[in-house]
Amino acid sequence: MPSPSIVFSFVLATLYGAAFHVLSGGDARRLALFLLAAWLGFALGQAFGETFDMTLLDIGPLHILPATVGAWLALVVARLLTRRPARAARSNR
Repeated sequence: MPSPSIVFSFVLATLYGAAFHVLSGGDARRLALFLLAAWLGFALGQAFGETFDMTLLDIGPLHILPATVGAWLALVVARLLTRRPARAARSNR
């Protein structure tokens, strides 16, 4: 049985990924990408907060602030890496 903090982390990261998908749009593949990016970023942010003992906005063992920042950074990077390139015809005008 997973601990409540792991379940809360998963739910929070999933909400971040879904909200980012609603804001930026896309199909189901992009939703899956954003969910994966949010989960990975949240986990990396949590590890960063644990490593550097950041205690701002902690809920139990969760370092909410660095985990949230990590999730949103990962989402922005995923969005930038999957952006469609502009057509060459548009740039020549």
